[in-house]
Amino acid sequence: MKITDLLIKERVALGAELADQAAVIERLTDLMVASSAVSDREAFVKAIHAREAQSTTAIGDGLAVPHAKSAAVVKPALAALTLTRGVDYDAPDDEPADLFFMIASPPDADAHIDALAGLMTLIGEDNFLSDLRAAASPEDFLAVVDRYEGAKSAAAESAVSPGGFRILAVTACPTGIAHTYLAAEALEKAGRQLGVPIKIETNGSGGVQNRSVRPIQI
Repeated sequence: MKITDLLIKERVALGAELADQAAVIERLTDLMVASSAVSDREAFVKAIHAREAQSTTAIGDGLAVPHAKSAAVVKPALAALTLTRGVDYDAPDDEPADLFFMIASPPDADAHIDALAGLMTLIGEDNFLSDLRAAASPEDFLAVVDRYEGAKSAAAESAVSPGGFRILAVTACPTGIAHTYLAAEALEKAGRQLGVPIKIETNGSGGVQNRSVRPIQI
């Protein structure tokens, strides 16, 4: 499944002017509801705020990824939003957020997790966020996502295994659909920069992936 199977032009809004975090969540949810991805607006907004209460979904560099698993979600979906002026989103770098991806997931769905994980890894790519901010239309925005996703897939296929690893890490987040993969990508990128082979196990909504040791059957 590709990222653009979950993110369609009807769920992309560019250059909005909103006052605060609550308004951002409301606007993104409206995109989900209007495109029939969410059936109960109030319930989904409540689920998003409950996730934010656990820890902020702001990443830094002006980006936030609000997300939630909820029975109000009809089908897995992404929505995207840019602002003309950033708002306070309790980011770790204390910078306002002006670029958002919202992730909506049903409680028991996992077929979309690979696509979401792919999006999270793209966020760490040089120029990806700036190219998204420069998009003039929803179609341009989606074309940027497609271009980077294709380049990332090609790079993964041509990568040569180092033949082992020196560091093992495990990443996870409360819902397992965003920070799990963001953290993994950040650690892998740091490992490449330092020349240190590293293996990441992701403990997300789809279970443990990239497991280093096969469980023993008794």
